[in-house]
Amino acid sequence: MAEVDTTHGPGMKLYLAIWAALLCIAGAEVFFSYRGFSTAALLTVLLVLAILEAGVGLLYFMHLKYDRPILLWSFVLSVVFVLLMMNQLWPDAYRMVSIGHH
Repeated sequence: MAEVDTTHGPGMKLYLAIWAALLCIAGAEVFFSYRGFSTAALLTVLLVLAILEAGVGLLYFMHLKYDRPILLWSFVLSVVFVLLMMNQLWPDAYRMVSIGHH
């Protein structure tokens, strides 16, 4: 029977450290939510923390860190493209809301 190589790849200590870091980021999000920042400042801080949190989750828990870099960059570029396209379509949704109020 073949033995499984358990020395390759990240260990449990790394996963626990990443998990603790994600908990700290989530705690920071809650902390900043109750600090009374302006809406624009709060949105900026929370978006930066959410992007950081999602990036760490993707890199370590979805194992993208250990894949070829071209896969990671193609994923990032795809997400940016989708977000840009959504930004182009959102004004249509606001137009439809204003049509209903007349």
